[in-house]
Amino acid sequence: MTAAVRPYRPADLPALYDICLRTGNAGADATADYPEGDRELLGANFAAPYAVLEPELTFVVDDGQGQAVGYVLGTGDTAGFAKRFREEWLPTVADRWPAPTGEPATPSEVMAWLLHTPERMVQPELAAYPAHLHIDVLPAFQRGGLGRALMERFLGALAGRGVPAVHLGVLTANVRARPFYDRLGFHEIAMPDPGELTYLGRATG
Repeated sequence: MTAAVRPYRPADLPALYDICLRTGNAGADATADYPEGDRELLGANFAAPYAVLEPELTFVVDDGQGQAVGYVLGTGDTAGFAKRFREEWLPTVADRWPAPTGEPATPSEVMAWLLHTPERMVQPELAAYPAHLHIDVLPAFQRGGLGRALMERFLGALAGRGVPAVHLGVLTANVRARPFYDRLGFHEIAMPDPGELTYLGRATG
């Protein structure tokens, strides 16, 4: 059977957590960076809340046997999503991963801090790009056009809603990913303090 893009189904949620972890170290497997009880933290930040809160903007690569092996997900309204994240998503996970009491020092503490600060998503420099996305595909299914197919499906869904532009943050250290976004027409967005990320954006049309 051939891998193909399809809409997200709720049964895919465990796979989204797994994909997020297995691509979470600048595109490589981040499993060793987290103790066993924290291995869903990446997904709790960057995958699951989108699938739960905006499933209609979540698409997966199906391996041909029903298993999700990649995804694209996001929101058409970053400010609105940050508010829903705090009000609807955070209460479901806050007890499992409390906010750090001091300066985050471990990967788990950094992710817990991100989990408790969804307002960080809203930055004035990104106002012209109201949508944002996350895309990850397991290595065995990369370089076959599936990433492009995911992105085209997501951009088409945004355009159909009248959302004019989208942004994403890619780890600057993930040098293998940047050419993919360049080929898709993304350009760099200047930010005053981007940290470890490079911000990219493009029109949805």
